[in-house]
Amino acid sequence: MIEYHDTEWGKPVHDDRVLFEFLILEGAQAGLSWETILNKRENYRRAFDRFDAVKIALYDKRKVRELLGDAGIVRNRLKIASTISNAQAFLDVQKEFGSFDRYIWQFIGGKSRKNNWTSSQRLPARTTESDAMSKDLKKRGFRFVGTTICYAFMQATGMVNDHARDCFVR
Repeated sequence: MIEYHDTEWGKPVHDDRVLFEFLILEGAQAGLSWETILNKRENYRRAFDRFDAVKIALYDKRKVRELLGDAGIVRNRLKIASTISNAQAFLDVQKEFGSFDRYIWQFIGGKSRKNNWTSSQRLPARTTESDAMSKDLKKRGFRFVGTTICYAFMQATGMVNDHARDCFVR
């Protein structure tokens, strides 16, 4: 968790594959701890073809059965199915906008937002931007993209920088 905090969390991401990975991992985290998912991250990369959306969009029932038997990931049928349908929706967004990056960063005006929290303040679980992102993603067929998941995604990918003022990473 410390290495993730120090090297990744809050750093702007513009690579479509990495953005897709975080979207899927944040959805997998629903109802679980981020630490659980982070500990399974390499297993997710292996199981889901390094988050290649083109490959994932073509997964069939046999692949779903294989994934349901993989103890290295969260074996939740709805989360696995959503990964496949999210890959399909992701490819549609890429086709429409030229990249997922261009689409997703529009929700904050294309520029990372640096918040100015003190370490004692509670971070928000959602914002008007994460509400808008969630609503639009759902309209496009994405699942496991509620507003809280979207805000966590925004934090993870550096769309918002929620490191506290006294954090050395800031």
